[in-house]
Amino acid sequence: MSGHSKWANIKRRKGSQDAKKAKVFGRLIREITVAARQGGGDPEGNPRLRAALVAARLANMTNDTVEKAAKRGAGELEGQVIEEIAYEGYGPGGVAIIVETQTDNRNRTTAEVRHAFTKYGGNLGATGCVSYMFERKGVITIDGEDTTLEAVMEAAIEAGAEDVEEDEGTITVTTAMEDMHTVNAGLTAAGLAITSANLMPVPGSYIKVEGDEAVTLMKLISYMDDLDDVARVVANFDIDDATMAAIEDQL
Repeated sequence: MSGHSKWANIKRRKGSQDAKKAKVFGRLIREITVAARQGGGDPEGNPRLRAALVAARLANMTNDTVEKAAKRGAGELEGQVIEEIAYEGYGPGGVAIIVETQTDNRNRTTAEVRHAFTKYGGNLGATGCVSYMFERKGVITIDGEDTTLEAVMEAAIEAGAEDVEEDEGTITVTTAMEDMHTVNAGLTAAGLAITSANLMPVPGSYIKVEGDEAVTLMKLISYMDDLDDVARVVANFDIDDATMAAIEDQL
């Protein structure tokens, strides 16, 4: 199981414990705004906006909030200018990290991201230093409580998905970027309980990390993910289940 899937499970548990719904909404609003600004306000012709709208619906965001964010991005409403910046660097163990941010203050965000890398033994690199190791794909998660891996695999293959993984009661379906909307619709039609659907960079391969390096790496990722301007942190690490379980209590 990839490090991303394990970290996603930890985030879900932390989110429920820390009541971070407001922060989730803030990130979704910024994502809708940026997606609409870059690709227009019509989701039919804007795959990224379609994905953002699916995520907003799964988070139970009101239609009014969603519409205002989309109109703001499309220039139909006034509002602060949100800039999208992706930072790249390395963490402990030589793990490649991409930090996707959405901000109204580039200098503030750059300083915060740089500090996070430095604080936990990482290095902020130049644009392009690690992004070639990742490919942007659709990532859909499904609650495995009321279904089986076999049922999801059957529906996912029928819908055109690329891969299916299971970990700790969560099933993750990976798709080509352009196929996410179709696959998401197919899984929904099959009656599966989708919990999230996003477009994100996915590593082509993973680096095994152990011991103190694994602890420090996860502290770096957790700290970075908690920054207000950070939309997503992805990294190409692999940490075994026992080590990850021990680390979780320290985050």
